[in-house]
Amino acid sequence: MNVRGTLPDGLRLSDPAILLATWFGTGLLPKAPGSWGSLAALPFAWGIHLALGWPGLAAAVVAVFITGVWCSGVFIKAGGPDPAAVVIDEVAGQWLVLLVVPTDWFLYGAGFVFFRFADIVKPWPVSWADRRIKGGFGVMFDDVLAALYAGGALYALSWWTESW
Repeated sequence: MNVRGTLPDGLRLSDPAILLATWFGTGLLPKAPGSWGSLAALPFAWGIHLALGWPGLAAAVVAVFITGVWCSGVFIKAGGPDPAAVVIDEVAGQWLVLLVVPTDWFLYGAGFVFFRFADIVKPWPVSWADRRIKGGFGVMFDDVLAALYAGGALYALSWWTESW
C-alpha cells in the first residue's frame, strides 16, 4: 500500500505528530480508519492496564488526549478539518471506555463495539461537539463524549455478566 498518497502534501509519516495522529499508520488503511484505530488501541490498553492498573490507563488517556490535541492540530493545518486518517482520537476514546472494566477479552471486544457504535451514530451531545468544536481539541473531544456513552453501556454489561 502506498500510504504517501493518502497524506496531504507536505506531511510525512516520519513526522512524530503525523505518526501519532494516524496511530502508527493505522489511520492510513483504506477502509474504516476509525475502526482500525480503535482496534489498534486495544492491545496497548491491555498492556498498560496489566502493567499499571486502571490508574496507569487513566494517565495514558490523559496523555494521549493532550498529545492528540497537538498532533491533530498539526494534521488539520495541512489537511482540513477532522481528516479521517487522524485516529488518535479513537485511541483516547477507546481507552477511556476500557477504564470501567478489568482486562477481559469479552469485555474489551464489547467495549470496542460499543465505542464504534457511539462514535459512528454520534448521539447528542457527541453530534453537537462534532459540528461545533473545531481544531485539535474538537477532534479529540467528540470521541471522549462518545466514550462516555460506550463506557456506560460497557459498565452495565460488565455488571450484568457478573450476575450470570
